[in-house]
Amino acid sequence: MILDKIENSSLYFPLGERIKQALIYIKETDFTKLESGKHNIDGDKLFVLVNEYKTKNISECMMEAHKKYIDLQYMYNGCEMMACSILTEQKPTKNYDTEGDYSLYNPTDYSLIKLETGTFVLFFPDDLHMPSIMHNKPEDIKKIVVKILI
Repeated sequence: MILDKIENSSLYFPLGERIKQALIYIKETDFTKLESGKHNIDGDKLFVLVNEYKTKNISECMMEAHKKYIDLQYMYNGCEMMACSILTEQKPTKNYDTEGDYSLYNPTDYSLIKLETGTFVLFFPDDLHMPSIMHNKPEDIKKIVVKILI
């Protein structure tokens, strides 16, 4: 997992061409003109999900993990907390869905991070993560998720 400000994105370009492409896309795109939903960048190798939702209580959230894609989650507007943990021997509550590329887990042992406007987080396959958690109170947010094929 990597958490940083988008202005530091060039530090992570050496991690791979698709990660570099995704970070450049985040920096150069005007998200006020992009509607909610899925938008292709490079077919199934690189695509973006524009999400607008209200954050919620942690008890309403689930941990997730992915196998085929790295998640680049960028907070365009708002603030949410995210629970994070390393995938070790946890048992999924929902087995891996190949079409959706996710499995779900009940939260047990985790750390919380804050994703604020202008910050991003990269989640790799061994990173369990639980987005959408309210900070102090429910808040409307706009978050950009770039799915990066491994």
